[in-house]
Parts: sequence; C-alpha cells; structure tokens
Amino acid sequence: MGHRLSRITTRTGDAGDTGLGDGTRVPKDGARIQALGDIDELNSSLGLLLAEKMPAAARRALLQVQHDLFDLGGEVSIPGHAMVTAAHVERLEALTQAYNARLKPLKEFILPGGTRAAAATHLARAVCRRAERSVVALGRAEGASVSARQYLNRLSDLLFVLGRALNRAARRGDVLWKHERKAK
Repeated sequence: MGHRLSRITTRTGDAGDTGLGDGTRVPKDGARIQALGDIDELNSSLGLLLAEKMPAAARRALLQVQHDLFDLGGEVSIPGHAMVTAAHVERLEALTQAYNARLKPLKEFILPGGTRAAAATHLARAVCRRAERSVVALGRAEGASVSARQYLNRLSDLLFVLGRALNRAARRGDVLWKHERKAK
C-alpha cells in the first residue's frame, strides 16, 4: 500500500462525485456509495462495541467481522469484484448457532438493552439491517453479489444473538417487551 493514505484532503470530491476502487468516478449520492457508507458505519459501530468489556471469544469474532466488512467494502467499491464468499456466510451461521445454543429460548420479544455492550450490539444490528437494505438496493440498481447480501443478513442474526449472550455473560437477563403494559 505504501504511502497511499498519506494525503487525506484531495479535493477530488468537491464537485459531488467520488472515486471507486477501479478508478471510476460516481456521484456521492449513488446506490453504491450509499452501500459503502452504511457498511463503513456498521464497521464503526462494531469498533465502538469492541471498546466495551466482553468475553475474548466474542471479541475475536467481532474483530474477524470487522475485517470481513472491509473486504465487503472492497467488493462493493469495485463493480463485479467478489471477496465475500459462501464460507464467510457459513462461518457466521456457525457462530450464531453456537451462541444461541447456550441461551434460553425466547418466548417474548426483547428490547435492545441490558448492559452497554448488549445495547451497542443491538445498535450495530440495526445499522447492519440498514447496510443490508442498501446492498439489496444496489443489487437491484447495479448488481451486488448474493454472498454480500447473505453475509449482512446473517451478521444481523449473529448480532441479535450476541447481544443476548453479552447480557448473559454479564449475568443480566434480556429486557423483555411488555406488550400488555398499563399506562401509569
């Protein structure tokens, strides 16, 4: 990579366009750039989550996801390029199943919350869902890989389960939705 990132202010985007990984210039409000921004926001939200205390295995899994999301961003930034594969999706499925197997089955919906780490995980899940919607929109407009879409879908599942697991690791329960609550 050399000194590729040593000049941060380039002024090349001042006219409202930006460069893709293949050198193509596109509007900053296009579907591809929207998807890239949402993936970047997701990765940043995971960085914030990783600032919280959590079990080492969860930390390792989330760090791997951050690397995967950089790969996904690279894929989205070069039309027709593929970096995220079915193996990435299968790894997330296996992690989700492993974490979920240690949790009590849900009988009610839960609210985002509990510990700060769990709440941050639920926030990352919501950002992940937005990134998924952006990649779906990109796929309809210009094309995006099936694996990219599936990866984000499975990641939101993992984040939901991981939020519950982080509450459990901190000896906190899920925050249950009370659907028949009474006004006070």
